[in-house]
Amino acid sequence: MDYDKFIERLEKELVITLGCTEPIAIAFAGALAKKHVKGEIITSVEVLASANVLKNAMAVAIPGARGCGVNLAAALGVLAGDFTQGLEVLSGLSQGDVDQAKIMIEEKKVTVGVANTLKKLYIEVVVRTPQSYARVVVADEHTKVVLIEVDGKLLLNTLSENETNQSGKTEDSFITLDSIWDFVQRVRINDLTIIKKAIELNTNVGLEGLTNAYGLQVGKTIQESIRKGVLSDDLITHAMALTAGASDARMAGCTMPVMSNSGSGNQGISATLPVVAAGERLGVSNEKLIRAVTLSNLIAIYIKLKIGRLSALCGATASGTGASCGITYLLGGGKAEIKAAIQNMQGNTTGMFCDGAKTGCAMKLSTCTSAAVQSAIMAIEGKIIQPTDGIIERTAEQTIDNLGRLANQGSPEVDRIILDIMVHKKVG
Repeated sequence: MDYDKFIERLEKELVITLGCTEPIAIAFAGALAKKHVKGEIITSVEVLASANVLKNAMAVAIPGARGCGVNLAAALGVLAGDFTQGLEVLSGLSQGDVDQAKIMIEEKKVTVGVANTLKKLYIEVVVRTPQSYARVVVADEHTKVVLIEVDGKLLLNTLSENETNQSGKTEDSFITLDSIWDFVQRVRINDLTIIKKAIELNTNVGLEGLTNAYGLQVGKTIQESIRKGVLSDDLITHAMALTAGASDARMAGCTMPVMSNSGSGNQGISATLPVVAAGERLGVSNEKLIRAVTLSNLIAIYIKLKIGRLSALCGATASGTGASCGITYLLGGGKAEIKAAIQNMQGNTTGMFCDGAKTGCAMKLSTCTSAAVQSAIMAIEGKIIQPTDGIIERTAEQTIDNLGRLANQGSPEVDRIILDIMVHKKVG
């Protein structure tokens, strides 16, 4: 029974997405609201979102738009979005669509505010015309619609039960480090089409980022430093370059889709590409690589279940931990070494804050990728951070529980401060 549950979970959490998922989720909500409103002349678009969503949607480029911002994402969703495409809602944007959205913003028809909610992932969009209005709420997951209201009538409302529903904890109880390991050993490769697609899509975006100039060009800079002899052409730098290159492209508005993990494209990238790069250098079989990437993505999912889809902690630390496990597997490690890699990663990268989605995320992915390789090598050599140190406990599971405490109990104030800094800083 758990076999099918694991396949279902992989197909739920690994989703193709075009662009950073927070602005895309805003566009999705806007497109759905527009579908329900009567009339074609839009008089206003109101967006209320949680702090975590806002900080991730403020500064990241929107694919095909040559711009960024919560207001731009909302306007594009309303004017040109196809909500049936999910996280690819803004596929096929035209320049005319972008121009119209910018005019709507200039005319001050789009307003943005902070939602009064305890939810970390919350988006509310109200679209108005002269004769009608439609209100859509997305919460907890990037395309999970929990409320639709049209002209005073509720077409859907699961928001209140959603706020108190704890069933997910029982629902996810089959996912443990031991069960993940067992699944990876016995899963049929033919059942891992989603993993094969993740390898294909994310590798293509990584190569795109290494070929053309995007964002901070973190991947290209690493690659160029290798050519100059400043850095060595080894497994770590190869993994860092490919992973950072994909993030460079994605965060700068590349129109190529990626496979996300737990609602984040960068997490999908950093759970996949370090393992792919390591597999290339180690010359492993295609089957072993697919199993390693499966292991990596499932470990990332397991950690994200503990810390939440959005928190004050950088998600690359979770996906980087998954990558470290995948690399450990490629190096010949078993279950004990994989748990050791988790301990090493949490003693290293824990504490990296998420200060919003932006081009600089490529550097964080590069850092976590380097740590992933180093932690894997240490684990293979039997060198493990001890439970006397910091948040590290006797078992990897207990350590991850501590990480969950940091994320869930420590996040609110950190998020508030980060958003306050981002909103009030003076640029230029």
